[in-house]
Amino acid sequence: MKTNIENQQRGIGLYIHWPFCLAKCPYCDFNSYVSQQIPQESYAKALVQELTIALTEIPKVPLTSIFFGGGTPSLMLPSTAEKLIDTATSLLPVAENIEITLEANPTSVENQKLKDFYRAGANRASLGIQSLNPTALKALGREHSVSQAIEALTLAKQIFDRVSFDLIYAREGQTAKEWESELQEALSLTNDHLSLYQLTIEPGTIFAKQYQQGKITLPNDQLSTELLTITENITNQYGLQAYEVSNYAKPGAESRHNLTYWRYQDYIGIGPGAHGRVTLDQTLYATERHKNPMKWLETVQSQGHALSVKEALTSIDKAQEMLLMGLRLTEGIQTRVFEERCGINFSEAINMPMLMALVEEDFLSWNQHCLKTTPQGRLRLNAILEALLK
Repeated sequence: MKTNIENQQRGIGLYIHWPFCLAKCPYCDFNSYVSQQIPQESYAKALVQELTIALTEIPKVPLTSIFFGGGTPSLMLPSTAEKLIDTATSLLPVAENIEITLEANPTSVENQKLKDFYRAGANRASLGIQSLNPTALKALGREHSVSQAIEALTLAKQIFDRVSFDLIYAREGQTAKEWESELQEALSLTNDHLSLYQLTIEPGTIFAKQYQQGKITLPNDQLSTELLTITENITNQYGLQAYEVSNYAKPGAESRHNLTYWRYQDYIGIGPGAHGRVTLDQTLYATERHKNPMKWLETVQSQGHALSVKEALTSIDKAQEMLLMGLRLTEGIQTRVFEERCGINFSEAINMPMLMALVEEDFLSWNQHCLKTTPQGRLRLNAILEALLK
């Protein structure tokens, strides 16, 4: 019997980037900018303009998902989201049960707008709660309190069909017992989906500078592994399965948009710095928009779009990217799908002796038809990818 994941209709996803935030979090390396004066009207017009051109140039395949990310997209006007949703759904056929996700932060200002975003067409909310510990929220540079987070989550569950939220763990000084308690509280609050990320130090962030100066430390490998084991055990007890390295859901509640990325399917990206993977005339292209918000805006206003990169990907490029994405998934990568998508034999793209060695060491599972990482393999994903592609 096919799972809900396997039955997802092939089509195209749409990512819309809103780059503005009220504050820059110290761990964040996303394309985000602090601005108290957001040019709402000109940005709305430019996003609709870029979206219209992008969607008129692609095949009329079903639109399976829309994801408003950032930055903080809940800072945009709900009317902007409505215009973008209406534009997208008028230019492409719409898949049954299309998923339309809005990322939001649980501040009082944004909470007031959640109902308006639902009326605009969003049917799924993803809340950036990040912690249920007041001290940790402060250390993570978050603008909300624990009570605001719970209030936002309660409100979102009343409004949206589906709700998820993010937590960051493996934080400085966090013990296994503390994480177990926080995770159990989170699971008592969630419906069917959680994104749980171990804190990593990303180059160019405030945390990276503090880490280099010895001002912050992270858990060692042993504790990080213990925290992940706790995470998978407790989420399982609550009926949420790890379907991706950092994402847990009840069957059928997986993020359809993110599965588009991890399954290496087509998606359009619009807005500052947005990336895409689009098939045109049987060639897969990597696309990217101008990163700086003002440069992006000026370019769209002058030429209708701000595409800065459109690169045809080779078979090897595609193989590398599909491995990078697909091995994050618990379901793994189907050999047949890999060969069809990449245009290369599996055995030509992969270091097969290394693959067999990693299977022997219980880092990979392989049966000729499907390649997966094991639980211990997912702990060493980067090293495994490097070894397979040598």
